[in-house]
Amino acid sequence: MNKVIKYFLFGLAFIVVGLLAGFKIKENQGSPQGMSIYSGVGKLQHTLQFIQNNYVEDVAANKLVDDAIQGVMEGLDPHSFYIPASEMKQMREQMNGSFEGIGIQFNILEDTIYVETPLSGGPSEKLGIMAGDRIVTVDGENVAGIGITNSDVTKYLKGPKGTQVLVGILRSGFEDLLEFNITRDKIPLNSVDYAYMISNGMGYIRITRFAETTFQEFHEQLVALKEQGMESLILDLRGNPGGYMTQAYHIADEFLKGGMGIVSTEGRIPNSQQSYESTDEVGEFEKGGLIVLIDYSSASASEIVSGAIQDHDRGLIVGVRSFGKGLVQIQEEFEDGSAIRIVVSKYYTPSGRCIQKPYDKTSEEYDAEISERFQSGEIFDETKIQVPDSLTFRTDAGRIVYGGGGIYPDVFVPDDTTGGSKYFTDLRIQDMFRRFAAHYVDSHKTLASTYPEPRDYYEKFAVTQSLLNEFISFAEAREVPFVAEDYETSKKYIDNRIMAYIGRRLHGEEGFWPVIHKTDQVIQRARKLMPFSSELEETGQFSIAN
Repeated sequence: MNKVIKYFLFGLAFIVVGLLAGFKIKENQGSPQGMSIYSGVGKLQHTLQFIQNNYVEDVAANKLVDDAIQGVMEGLDPHSFYIPASEMKQMREQMNGSFEGIGIQFNILEDTIYVETPLSGGPSEKLGIMAGDRIVTVDGENVAGIGITNSDVTKYLKGPKGTQVLVGILRSGFEDLLEFNITRDKIPLNSVDYAYMISNGMGYIRITRFAETTFQEFHEQLVALKEQGMESLILDLRGNPGGYMTQAYHIADEFLKGGMGIVSTEGRIPNSQQSYESTDEVGEFEKGGLIVLIDYSSASASEIVSGAIQDHDRGLIVGVRSFGKGLVQIQEEFEDGSAIRIVVSKYYTPSGRCIQKPYDKTSEEYDAEISERFQSGEIFDETKIQVPDSLTFRTDAGRIVYGGGGIYPDVFVPDDTTGGSKYFTDLRIQDMFRRFAAHYVDSHKTLASTYPEPRDYYEKFAVTQSLLNEFISFAEAREVPFVAEDYETSKKYIDNRIMAYIGRRLHGEEGFWPVIHKTDQVIQRARKLMPFSSELEETGQFSIAN
């Protein structure tokens, strides 16, 4: 598989600024290994020249060189890759500012576009496009099995705000093609997605990635919540693919007393061996109940934060096993604007755990590891987790933790997948919740005065039978027929989204997320677990059965 695509699968990779001070690949040119490489340059050059002079068709020199570099990177590991000059701009966009498009992170697997993550607040997420969806047509044109590249996907899906694109999606559990007419929009790339007081004394912060401004955004929200009386915190890192290691370090430092290890790195080159500890400066939340939520998409920098908190018994880790990416990368740019990004070291949590899962497989097998977790049942059943007994480590208080493939949660809580149905999916595909909310709020002018504040709304508003009937009729008039059996299966989620989208229409995200969280069983379990987090902080142990 083209390693450029790895960027989108594994999220925003480590770009370590200052981590390897003065370290350059070319410093090793004098080594025997360097000589053996350079003695082979002539062979490679001769091969490329021979192809260009004799191949049956014309081949551009730049393409030959790009393909050769990609072939070299293919033989290393799943996270070292080549970035053509044409794709460097969008790489930078993912870490800075914003862009216009449909709002997804994607991967190409088996010559098909897979949705890795719909970006929060973007048009795809609002329409109900889900992680794992396969995009097979764009504006009626087949895009599967044709050798599509990362650049091709960008050309198909990105575009000016307000323009539309029709995508055909195959979704697990559905035989028919699902079509979404997506209106492109500006996609903000804020990394702190949402923060609020989820209950008296308990705050909630969601971080979706670790970019240049993540710590600043996080710190501002942390201070604001403390001013509102926050004494305990739920930090949501689910779906966070990682990013800048330095940002993860600074965030972990906010929770830990001075002189505590956060992360260390080890590699073949001496300068790649570094160790990072928390500073003596008092963090904003060194004391108080803390729960970190993770899932199978939480990777790299997310695992640095959760690993440090777990190893020091600072808080509870709740959810399912994280992705398992513990590699540090550096980037070398070329004059033509292209670059290579290579792994130079592995990182280790304070207890000595290497979180990187094995990559002694083909690219396809490595990519399929998450799917295997679903197939084995591990995502839904804790007993299905294959715990590596040979890779046991101890926290500061002596609790057993595991390495060798992600962060294992202290308390296993899977996402609820029982409420899905075709009717619920059709409602989302046709954007019924958002469209109905606009209609309902516009036709009920007293809502704003009845619920002047977000808390008034999400604590007092209810979906009545009359409101539900109005929604059903609205959807049926737009060719989404009511299916009673499916509604009973998905009732909790359908009613919740009706209320959530009305709340968003009235109060923006402050009226949306608190409602959505009412049906998020991981968050609801975390709220109940908070006293045990405080127990862990005070005693190094917690009494709830895992």
